[in-house]
Amino acid sequence: MSTTGVAGGMKVIVGISGGVDSAVAALLLKRQGYAVSGLFMKNWEDDDSDGYCSSRQDLIDAASACDVIGIELEAVNFSREYKERVFADFLREYEAGRTPNPDVLCNSEIKFRCFLDHAMQAGAECIATGHYAQVRTWENGNPGNGRHEYQLLKAEDGTKDQSYFLYRLTQAQLAKTLFPLGALTKREVRRIAADAGLSVATKKDSTGICFIGERPFREFLMRYLPTKPGEIRHLDDGRVLGEHQGLMYHTVGQRKGLGIGGIRTRQDAAGEHDAWYVAAKDVAANVLYVVQGHDHPALLKDCLTALDLNWIAGRPPPIHRVYTARPRYRAPDMPCVIDSLEAKKSARAGIVFAQPQWALAPGQSVVLYESRVCLGGGIIA
Repeated sequence: MSTTGVAGGMKVIVGISGGVDSAVAALLLKRQGYAVSGLFMKNWEDDDSDGYCSSRQDLIDAASACDVIGIELEAVNFSREYKERVFADFLREYEAGRTPNPDVLCNSEIKFRCFLDHAMQAGAECIATGHYAQVRTWENGNPGNGRHEYQLLKAEDGTKDQSYFLYRLTQAQLAKTLFPLGALTKREVRRIAADAGLSVATKKDSTGICFIGERPFREFLMRYLPTKPGEIRHLDDGRVLGEHQGLMYHTVGQRKGLGIGGIRTRQDAAGEHDAWYVAAKDVAANVLYVVQGHDHPALLKDCLTALDLNWIAGRPPPIHRVYTARPRYRAPDMPCVIDSLEAKKSARAGIVFAQPQWALAPGQSVVLYESRVCLGGGIIA
């Protein structure tokens, strides 16, 4: 769905988070002639009295922005749905030794399902968010056949592109979604906000997992998953190097927080002792395996298996064709091919990269692209 052209008073509800991006998204849509209102989603309430929780201030900032823009704001509590659909999965994955990305699930289950359903029931024709991404309507097949497909595109600003977090969206969800910031840079968004007198123009972007905030990750996780000490072993020779407090506190490629920095067995070319990195986890034996050196072969893999696939077009792309993929959010797009695909039974894909990838972490998402088009992806096995 395009944000250009005559809006014709179309009713759109914008997810207002209290940050600059969603505020400018609402402002731009109103200027384009849409009938705009805002909705603030409260997705977490366990820490309302906690210094790390910013939901109260975010609601204040959201209300202030809507007042300046001249639109109404509704606050809705999706905390129960968030706990059942996102947080419970987050804990299960960590307990199983994997490293999930809850923001991906939050988008598909809360922002583009609970929010979308609520907006449709309120009489909206579409929703909008401040994500840096784009939606394009593409005519599938011969011109004039009336069959349209919605494609998720990367944002013009490659440094802010958030299509990675949106790869689980469906045709039905994209058909009712607007991304007004897709063609803008962050600098342009802040300038628009400042020119409009929005107090959030210089507000710092939120970082990290939404319900953890700025607090130490291990401190938060210990509230819900008890410690389970086990051995830290050298992957190469099996020697015990130390003790971990729980596999869930570590991820493949992790360097800090291992507590074995004083053990030195190998030097690099400059004579410095190589750092230790997490290479693997044995959940059954509760053993954390580490290796020394950033470029250790155990940290480099040229293929992976992806599970729980979602293809935005509603069908898988052809195999044995060159695409690009991101095995983590900040990773650059890397050439790859889909080597195998089981779409009907086990929903898994084998993906082979043109060159080895560093520290592929089970539980993270791998997202595939064809040029600017996000095809979909799955969870790294």
